Amino acid sequence: MNPTPTVVLVPGLRDHVPDHWQTVLAARIAGAVTVPSPTDAGLSRDARVTALNDTLSRIQGPVVLVAHSAGVLTTVHWAARYRRPVHGALLATPPDFDTPLPDGHPGPQTLRENGWLPVRRNPLPFPSIVAASTNDPLARLDRVAELALAWGSRLVNIGPVGHLNPASGYGEWPQALEFLQTFGCRTTPDTEATA
Repeated sequence: MNPTPTVVLVPGLRDHVPDHWQTVLAARIAGAVTVPSPTDAGLSRDARVTALNDTLSRIQGPVVLVAHSAGVLTTVHWAARYRRPVHGALLATPPDFDTPLPDGHPGPQTLRENGWLPVRRNPLPFPSIVAASTNDPLARLDRVAELALAWGSRLVNIGPVGHLNPASGYGEWPQALEFLQTFGCRTTPDTEATA
């Protein structure tokens, strides 16, 4: 019998948000691990890729990555640099860093200086699903579709969910559980009684 994959959550650039769907998901899945935000690293892509790799190096057995926003790009850059078996990845609402973002977000020059540009467009060496919003302020659907195609990911249109964050009304995202089940994840906490 194959072991159940460990779910590894890869956050975006924002600090920890208690009511974010990734936080809610981590609490619902037994053994889930969240990649910590690097301290004193600012917006460094390399620091985030290293943090992801360090987290993965401490986990034995299969893993499924669950990335949101810039965490998707962290995952893509990690996959281009490191080799480790990954059972699958759920890549939710990646931003389009090639297009200037709305006010309050880093500009192209800052993103380039911190290693985020150019965005990698290599095929991922593991199965992946890109969950795309039809009204994401950080990426048009057609741009996300281009990224999904380049990465060899299955694109799933999840409708008008904004950037799939608390500001868009998403503290819980039940559809994530459905996607994870396709990768063989156990999506409810272990409640087996000990006899």
